[in-house]
Amino acid sequence: MSDPKPQAFGTGLIALDLVMSADPEAPVRSWAGGTCGNVLSILAYLGWDAYPIGRMNGDPASQRVKADMKQWGVRLDFAGCAPTSHTPIIIQEIRRGRDGAPTHRFSWACPRCGQWLPSFKAVTRHAVEAVAPKLAGSAVFFMDRLSRASLTLAAQASADGAVVVFEPSGKSDPKLFAEALRLAHVVKYADQRLAAVGGVMAEDSATLVEVQTLGAAGLKFRHRLGRGISAWKHLDAVPAPRVADTCGSGDWCTAGLVAKVAASGQKGLRAAGVEGIQSALRYGQALAAWNCGFEGARGGMYAIDRSALDAQIEALLSGRLETVPLEPRQKMRSTSIACPACPPDKPKERLSSAKIDTPARRKTSAA
Repeated sequence: MSDPKPQAFGTGLIALDLVMSADPEAPVRSWAGGTCGNVLSILAYLGWDAYPIGRMNGDPASQRVKADMKQWGVRLDFAGCAPTSHTPIIIQEIRRGRDGAPTHRFSWACPRCGQWLPSFKAVTRHAVEAVAPKLAGSAVFFMDRLSRASLTLAAQASADGAVVVFEPSGKSDPKLFAEALRLAHVVKYADQRLAAVGGVMAEDSATLVEVQTLGAAGLKFRHRLGRGISAWKHLDAVPAPRVADTCGSGDWCTAGLVAKVAASGQKGLRAAGVEGIQSALRYGQALAAWNCGFEGARGGMYAIDRSALDAQIEALLSGRLETVPLEPRQKMRSTSIACPACPPDKPKERLSSAKIDTPARRKTSAA
């Protein structure tokens, strides 16, 4: 009998990403996204049982998110906790600069009616009642957006031996933020506010590993696995063989770190030691570099067979920049998603039709 898969639970931003290619003729693609959605989907791709905790209400966007996650084996038992709500929708537009380098920007407004698209809604005490009894035996609890309920679940998971991973994103309530920093065993961020104050690790926190990402310059980390807080250690970025889009690479780095050192919870993280942490971060960086070869936060998952991933990551880590496939293994499909923000007295527009004709895309097409 094979060993059971390690389990990860997570709550935070789980959204529908509508990805607009740098190629104006390419269809708009719709995938499950958001930091939490990506990290859990990647963990499922890497062989974990991953449980997103959300409030998806069954609208077309949530149906698409669930179908996509299910494709990768994500467990959806707690994806629709009460009270349910519309699933956030985020539009990612990829462009190419004059030098050919890709950039991307995000939009949270309907490109047709101009209204705001559904935004993030945190889970409530109803999720605590449903999920808390199931956390025993989990190895990881991930969170990126905070609420009283998410912190209650994180505390329960920690008491049960899970590694709490906190990846702060944007502004949050200062009291909840401080509590999250005290609870988390792994804190990873690119937040300049945190960098400016010299980091987050403190004597009264549970933090064992702190990771500060530096974009193309790599990352630095410090730990508390020995006596006291270590000095920062810098790791250069793993060179990317091809850069089509950098979106989501941080999520791959997080998932890679977690997959390598947290499968046995807090006990495994401590046992990994400094060498294990560094090796896991290099693995995460290689996944991040590999992901840059594809458009979308997890575009590579749709482009190559899972069986080919390990060989490509090994090649990247050994400095052999093998070319990643240029063509997807399956046709990129476009799924129509109704805009719930459009006024009810008008026919529902479709956000993900063959094209979304924004002013920026018209300009690109005319160039």
